Amino acid sequence: MNVQSGGEGGAANTGGVQVIARVGQIFRALEGEPWGLTLSQLAVRLKLPRSTVHRLVSALVNEGLLMSASVAGRVRIGTEFVRIATASRSELRDQVAPLMRRVNEAVGETIDCGVLEGDQVRVIDVIETHHQLRAVSNIGAVFPLYCTAKGKAILAELDDATIFRLIPKEFERYTGATIRSRAQLMREVEEVRETGLAYDREEHASGICTVAIAAQDPFGSIFALSVPVPTQRFALLKGEIEQALLEISSELKSHFAPS
Repeated sequence: MNVQSGGEGGAANTGGVQVIARVGQIFRALEGEPWGLTLSQLAVRLKLPRSTVHRLVSALVNEGLLMSASVAGRVRIGTEFVRIATASRSELRDQVAPLMRRVNEAVGETIDCGVLEGDQVRVIDVIETHHQLRAVSNIGAVFPLYCTAKGKAILAELDDATIFRLIPKEFERYTGATIRSRAQLMREVEEVRETGLAYDREEHASGICTVAIAAQDPFGSIFALSVPVPTQRFALLKGEIEQALLEISSELKSHFAPS
């Protein structure tokens, strides 16, 4: 039996792939845009005809994957998309929770799990320490990529071109220790790639130091586990935290490795 490609089937196939790619572009454009974008803004960002964007957006709105964000015609990511994303995050939380508990029990400090969301990290789970003086992480809180341990760990999982797309050209200074330049950040990212560990030494919040690791789940989401510690306890616990995180890091990468 001879198998032939091309013809109408091949053309339809190519068209279908193109539609999927454009839908992906729409979602990426709407990441980090809580107030949404207009069709004209989307068309400019995607470099597509407005009529094409209108057709794709209308179909996505009908499926609940996008929704109206204003009477002015802005659209944003819809509830159905959020529901699907939340379901995958629930699975991620369930899978990493035992490892988080191990670290928490080993070092006695808070540990949180954060996922890459646009150009920031969002905390999706926390196990708190019982110390009265403690670093607090709140579920739902967002953090910058360039001056947090969890952010740097995630950046080390990305290629350089993606990093430069996600980080700002000028860094907001949260403390006197906040990293100052892209060049300095990239030097740290290279160190994270070599050691597997990322650090925040009072860069995001005075009085708090953090160590983090990162991995990628089967759905392609990049997440980080980080241990924030009051600075006055950090020097004493640093080695224990590093060892505990490195031990679970190999398990994470093995667990989530493609079968």
